[in-house]
Amino acid sequence: MGVDMDDSPEPEALPPNLKLLRVLVTVLMVTMIAGFLVIVALFVIRMPGGGDALPLPEALVLPEGAQATAFTRGRDWVAVVTEDDRILIYDAGTGALRQTVRIER
Repeated sequence: MGVDMDDSPEPEALPPNLKLLRVLVTVLMVTMIAGFLVIVALFVIRMPGGGDALPLPEALVLPEGAQATAFTRGRDWVAVVTEDDRILIYDAGTGALRQTVRIER
């Protein structure tokens, strides 16, 4: 009495509710992968390019006794916030002081 491989029982068909669940899980997986790829693509598209850097002056000369605490830049200006509550605005191309703004408490 040998066992023949062809004598194995037929696999039972899945009940209809499990078939539906299997399809829904597959659709969810595909949707999540597609959503992740869309998010990655949006990040890549929205990131600014590194080639269009804003110009910065070589050096900025702060007034006597001023200590810088913060720095920011715009298209054609650079701003330095000092410890004595002033904002010094410099020309980004030349480094010349354009404006001084005193912050009141």
